[in-house]
Amino acid sequence: MTRQLLEQGHPLQVSGRAAAQVEIVVPVMDEERDLGPSVRRLDAFLSAGFPFTARITIADNGSTDGTWAAACALEAALPRVRATRLAEPGRGRALRAAWSGSDADVLAYMDVDLSTDLNALLPLVAPLLSGHSDVAIGTRLAHGARVIRGPRREILSRGYNLLLHAVLGARFSDAQCGFKAISRARAGALLPLATDPGWFFDTELLILAQRAGLRIHEVPVDWTDDADSRVRLAATVAADLRGIARLGTGLGLGTITVPRLGRGPLAGPVGGTGGAGTGTGAGLRRLLAVFAAVGAVSTAAYLALYLLLRSVAPAQLANAAALLITAVANTAANRRFTFGLRGRGGVTRHQVRGLAAFGAGWALTAAALAGLHAAVPDPGRALEVAVLVVASLAAAAVRFALYRGWVFRAAAGSRP
Repeated sequence: MTRQLLEQGHPLQVSGRAAAQVEIVVPVMDEERDLGPSVRRLDAFLSAGFPFTARITIADNGSTDGTWAAACALEAALPRVRATRLAEPGRGRALRAAWSGSDADVLAYMDVDLSTDLNALLPLVAPLLSGHSDVAIGTRLAHGARVIRGPRREILSRGYNLLLHAVLGARFSDAQCGFKAISRARAGALLPLATDPGWFFDTELLILAQRAGLRIHEVPVDWTDDADSRVRLAATVAADLRGIARLGTGLGLGTITVPRLGRGPLAGPVGGTGGAGTGTGAGLRRLLAVFAAVGAVSTAAYLALYLLLRSVAPAQLANAAALLITAVANTAANRRFTFGLRGRGGVTRHQVRGLAAFGAGWALTAAALAGLHAAVPDPGRALEVAVLVVASLAAAAVRFALYRGWVFRAAAGSRP
């Protein structure tokens, strides 16, 4: 039966294990070399005075080397360790499966390379066990953190988190540190909504937690970059941009609804209601259809201008100029065709606000270009355009939310 579960990609549930207050999941894929030393080091740390009962779960997702055999050997040798296996890869998929089947009070995870100093584990989980907080994250970007890593990863990390603040209204400092925990009660409500199977899972869960009004506790950590990291930066950047576009669109259009769980303020500019074109059903579908048509023309013009300018200017300058040139025409077209506003009244105000909305698009596309050039020194025009297309889709979702809720918002008591 166990063999059938493994071949079908189901987690291996270990029966008869002792209850634990904290479950620490270590997601792994092709980590045969590092798995044994890291898990033994973590187990020794927990045995040396960690004040809560804890369990270590190795969540193998799609390994093709000897990782699963190493995980089974660790499970047999260490009473605190159990192993689960999924046939499909994906850190988010592995965490969701492991956390969903857990009986622990607090669900945590950490990267297998143990880049985060383990002394931060107790400050991470203690506020959740006491009921003070609902979610806890390690942060490399807050005061008190000590970080050793190269400039490329530092720039990418800070750019990504600035992008989350601008686009999704994030109020936490570090979405990507592989050192997080959540109370089991809150996880039960949020895990069904966090659908990303990969690296964006962390960000999605945190945004959902923030919008649910949960308290997010941040722990400054000591963190040392793993020089042998398996993370593919270019693919991860593209996947994160797609995740931002999907999540921003869902929250902005109301197709992703988040339950009210905590007493904190609901957050984020994405998903606001009211303003020009407010409505559901056919009215919203018409707005989206016209906005998409205008956007398709604008995107084509933007890419054509970018390629034309790119032959005589650096990537960032060509991107900014192409966006600026298309911004005025796009705002005017959406004012007229999407939101049905005519005449000169409010034109200047709409154009100024429209430029601000395009500023968010520029920040997103600029961050995407910076990430691409940091990962690939000479990516070529085709790859630049591909990354810009994905980033532009994310920017379009944000721009629609801003157009609908702010740029063309009707005066109180009136409709466009």
